[in-house]
Amino acid sequence: MDRIDRQILDLLQQDAERPMAEIAETVGLSKTPCWRRIKALEAAGYIRRRVALLDRDRLNLGVTAFVAIRAARHDADWLRRFHEAVAPMPEVTEFYRMSGDVDYLLRVVVPDIPAYDAFYRRLIGRIELTDVSSSFAMEEIKNTTALPLSYARAR
Repeated sequence: MDRIDRQILDLLQQDAERPMAEIAETVGLSKTPCWRRIKALEAAGYIRRRVALLDRDRLNLGVTAFVAIRAARHDADWLRRFHEAVAPMPEVTEFYRMSGDVDYLLRVVVPDIPAYDAFYRRLIGRIELTDVSSSFAMEEIKNTTALPLSYARAR
């Protein structure tokens, strides 16, 4: 990955619908070599997919909860069942296995506290958990999907 590849990725992170001519001009290439680089970045897995970012407030999804979970058990069967229980829940927008005191951290997006309570009840009804602790975001200070490209390795 060279400087131009990082510039292209940075531009696409900002706006994946940006015209090819604009990307090419910004990075100092003509359209065809720029298009080839983008296709190579896709083929190499640097670009997984292109998506639309939606406005949560306009969609009535103004409450973000971070849910810390301690597992009831630590065996392969429970782990598989837990993943199968949580992954299809549409309110869960991020799902991490953690180190430390908390086993899992979920980011949950819902319209309001009653909707969160309904989510919580469905969650605990699907699988046995030792502890569930929820924290609600009071203010969103930074939310980005852009990755810091200065760490990308040269290829």
